[in-house]
Amino acid sequence: MKICTEDIRVSFQAHEILKGISIDAKDKEFVGIIGPNGSGKSTLLKCIYRILRPDRGAVYLGGEELQSMSVKSSAKKMAVVAQHNYYNFDFSVREVVLMGRSPHKKTLERDNARDYEIVEEALRTVQMGEFGDRIFSTLSGGEQQRVILARALAQQTPALILDEPTNHLDITHQLLLMELVKKLDVTVISAIHDLNIAAAYCDRIYVLKDGQLEGCGTPKEVLTPEMIRRIYKVNAEIAYDSKGKMHILFL
Repeated sequence: MKICTEDIRVSFQAHEILKGISIDAKDKEFVGIIGPNGSGKSTLLKCIYRILRPDRGAVYLGGEELQSMSVKSSAKKMAVVAQHNYYNFDFSVREVVLMGRSPHKKTLERDNARDYEIVEEALRTVQMGEFGDRIFSTLSGGEQQRVILARALAQQTPALILDEPTNHLDITHQLLLMELVKKLDVTVISAIHDLNIAAAYCDRIYVLKDGQLEGCGTPKEVLTPEMIRRIYKVNAEIAYDSKGKMHILFL
């Protein structure tokens, strides 16, 4: 499913956070959003998954304007793994993942055997199959992030939005999560903090700085020493390993 934004503008009081951002993610493409802290990455994603409504511009899911869709309809097309996930009640891990099934349920419809099968499969996929009965709030930050990914998998959507998904994860689970998402065969838009993660997994990358779009292209086109110096104010070299994979070395 294709996802597009057109001229997204967001202001808080007198400060303009996003200054006319237009991006597109083609069907089953993995698109990364990079930029320094405060560049507007999370704000842009919140507009896409409708936590924020932009002051101007529009978001399109599969050619349909987001604001013309019901929340339930958009939730059938787009799942979200956000940075922060808090619950006011002591939900079990299984109950949190079951929430991913809600867009597919009618009002007051009970969860059925198929829903539970999907939930257990999602938990096994993120290596949390033994945690179904644990209380979500007792988990570490990394474990919680994997549960939220399982919830998104249970939602079974053709698009996935990730807001810095590898935060709180050790290197093993960073790679597990990114490999898993890469293999899902869905459209992905992800804000990414680690440039080497972006280089390894993204098909295309958009660069934000101070709410403006500063570049777009493949990792090789975008992640150059010149771009990194201009955006992040650090010097870097680009190296390639024995398999031809790109790595960024910070000097």
